[in-house]
Amino acid sequence: MAKTEISYNKNLKELDEILNEIENSDIDLDQLTTKVKRATFLLKECKTNLRDTSKLIENIIEDWEE
Repeated sequence: MAKTEISYNKNLKELDEILNEIENSDIDLDQLTTKVKRATFLLKECKTNLRDTSKLIENIIEDWEE
């Protein structure tokens, strides 16, 4: 699970950096397109990490209840 946490935090940090770049600089359309594609990928990865963690927690709770 440590790898997931590192990946999630790393992806979230990169998303924040992309957002700041988009908001605070004049970038051309090609750069914007690249950044939006990367942000979309990172969002999907974060969503997957959160879903996996949620499933893990649900499984742990179910095991405790048995």
